Amino acid sequence: MKTWLPLLLVSLALSNFAEAENVDLLKNQANQFKITARRMDDDIQVHADKHKTVFSVRGPLGISHAEIERLGNKWPDTVVLRLHLKGLESFRVSNGQVTLDATVSTDEGKPMVCLWKGGNENSLLAEKSPFWMDVRILAGDGKMATAIPVQDGYFEITLPKAFFDGNPRSITVRWIDFYR
Repeated sequence: MKTWLPLLLVSLALSNFAEAENVDLLKNQANQFKITARRMDDDIQVHADKHKTVFSVRGPLGISHAEIERLGNKWPDTVVLRLHLKGLESFRVSNGQVTLDATVSTDEGKPMVCLWKGGNENSLLAEKSPFWMDVRILAGDGKMATAIPVQDGYFEITLPKAFFDGNPRSITVRWIDFYR
């Protein structure tokens, strides 16, 4: 019975070491960005895990923009923006070469998302486009929202991998809430 005790202690020590390494890695990922918000009261938090980095945006006026600059060598594999707004009248993200726009509404409980590239509203992106952005409307409980204005929820936008081709140094995000 005593022979397994040292093995258990070594296993626990290695497990704690690996967990501490993961915590340091996640903290390091979150510190890989310089964020410059337009307004002093805009709040943009970075949450990173092994699979994605989420930028959680809160702006009390409902209309603003921010620049997110990567300090590391490359962008994470998955970049998600969570805009804590009641409605999304206008969204724009640019990397200096490519500009993507979106507007979101609901119709009979279903999200209606319009996406376009390069500022041309008349040329909507198809779902098969490499620049298609996955846009979800989530309520405060994390479930899909069925109506706008969203109560205590957010708009979650996953930026497409093609948007990061060329590894741009920074991206600019602009948002306008319907209900500002």
